[in-house]
Amino acid sequence: MDKSARVGRLLRCEQDGENYSAYLPTDLPPDPPLQIDEFYLLLDQANIALGRLDGMSGVLPDHELFLYMYIRKEAVLSSQIEGTQSSLSDLFLLEIEENPNTTISDATEVSCYVSAMSYGLKKIKEGSKISLELIKELHRRLMSNNRGGNKMPGEFRREQNWISGITPSRAIFVPPPPNEMMGSLNSLEKFLNDDSIKLPALIKAALAHVQFETIHPFHDGNGRLGRLLITFILCAEGVLREPLLYLSLYFKSHKQTYYDQLQNVRKTGDWESWIKFFLTGVIETARQATDTAKSILDLFDKDTASIQKSNVSTAAVLTVHKYFQRTPIANTKKIRESSGLSLPTVLRALSALQELGIIQEVTGKERNKIFGYGEYLSILNKGTEPFIYKSKEMQTRSFSDAH
Repeated sequence: MDKSARVGRLLRCEQDGENYSAYLPTDLPPDPPLQIDEFYLLLDQANIALGRLDGMSGVLPDHELFLYMYIRKEAVLSSQIEGTQSSLSDLFLLEIEENPNTTISDATEVSCYVSAMSYGLKKIKEGSKISLELIKELHRRLMSNNRGGNKMPGEFRREQNWISGITPSRAIFVPPPPNEMMGSLNSLEKFLNDDSIKLPALIKAALAHVQFETIHPFHDGNGRLGRLLITFILCAEGVLREPLLYLSLYFKSHKQTYYDQLQNVRKTGDWESWIKFFLTGVIETARQATDTAKSILDLFDKDTASIQKSNVSTAAVLTVHKYFQRTPIANTKKIRESSGLSLPTVLRALSALQELGIIQEVTGKERNKIFGYGEYLSILNKGTEPFIYKSKEMQTRSFSDAH
């Protein structure tokens, strides 16, 4: 099959007296149509893996807890692909109003990603379509930090952008110029909401992700928003009841292959190779997410049993342990505010949990202590850097050291 007809057009453009070529993609779905038989087995395996993961949401004792953690881990990983240095624990520290290890702007950037994701999922559950207006609102939330404030948050670009290189003529890739971009965006919106297009939801998500990245409609934040769209499409299409599948860990682990696959589609029209890569990622990620959920459940059960069998088992200790299941890094102020327990009661409970090896104090300081649920964080941190707390005195301890 000749796939060259799927390749977009190169448009001759000029900027500041310099000539360059910008790429205008063909509309979706691909034509000639996809050779679905090439990845039928992978598609079947991906649907089975997703079904098992979706089934986990029905047996979790507190699925909101898992969503809270999954969303934050995805936010960290997706932002790390774009070069931020913030870790999952930095985000937790920011949320309890402690200074993270990295720059405050890195952690705030991840926090904005959480805000955009939570807002989008809420709108999808309320029945909103994935429209250009929703995409702009997501971008506004994504870029509502100091770094993004001067990059037209919530507005499509009105100037040419490009990927790598100091000028468009030296870039690795140049998206459509602004005067052509809106036509491509309108076609993408139609594709996302056209019920007459009969494609499996996973294939639809795979196609839309590449198309969005190719159009690159914003000055910044395109990669993060394009990865968010994958989750939104799967939820809107009813593939997942809860958004437990996030592909950023897979994309981060195969970063160069990921970028190469995007570029290969543009150069050759070979959507099939990209879809195989994408479905392999869905299979791996869904299986990992299922295993992670099971590991966390087993850990909570083990530690709860350990508390109940000990001589320190009280309602307060169990309450504080339950709090750490929701927020694995905390200080006494946050625990008191959430639980309603007095400070002496909280301190006794923390001491008991430390004696059992469940909770660790990680600053090494006498005042303003921070406590972490080390084994829980170790499970969550797979694929991200371990948590290291740096105090003002530059004392450094990791959870692996403390546990």
